[in-house]
Amino acid sequence: MAEPRDSIEIVNVVASTSIGQEMNLKQLTLDLDGADYDPERFPGLVYRTSNPKTAALLFRSGKIVCTGAKSIAEVHKSVENIFQSLRNVGIDVKGSPKITVQNIVASADLHSGLNLNAIAIGIGLEKIEYEPEQFPGLVYRLSDPKVVVLLFGSGKLVVTGGRKPEDAANAVDRIVKELKSLSLL
Repeated sequence: MAEPRDSIEIVNVVASTSIGQEMNLKQLTLDLDGADYDPERFPGLVYRTSNPKTAALLFRSGKIVCTGAKSIAEVHKSVENIFQSLRNVGIDVKGSPKITVQNIVASADLHSGLNLNAIAIGIGLEKIEYEPEQFPGLVYRLSDPKVVVLLFGSGKLVVTGGRKPEDAANAVDRIVKELKSLSLL
């Protein structure tokens, strides 16, 4: 049988950086292909990149949030591309970006159906949020690693809140161990 750890797939990496200076978002909208800026709806400029396929949120302060990457390497490539695009339109961006990973979202499969009611009772309601009338998944907040795991009856799960890929692997290992100890997997 396939190991749940082997099914982990990073589906989104959110990271932030800054160019260290203010930006004129109205002008950037005109200068950058693929830029979308509607300050009535959102205070940042949305800049989509194609290789890798990400979206960057550029703020007047110079802060940039990159989302949609499938790996930390893709984040670095995307941010370098964004910095180069800014240089190409005349913004003096110095050096390489300092990138901070804010959140990694990963999915995994336990390869077994789950009884979410039994899990909620077995793990303890103080660590779990489970209201199937409102949301079909069970929300489990782990303290080590500090992530949130969404478990679904299908055996699929989503791990969010990690800052490095190992956080998802450690969370999946911990969930498997806990469920096996409760004879729920």
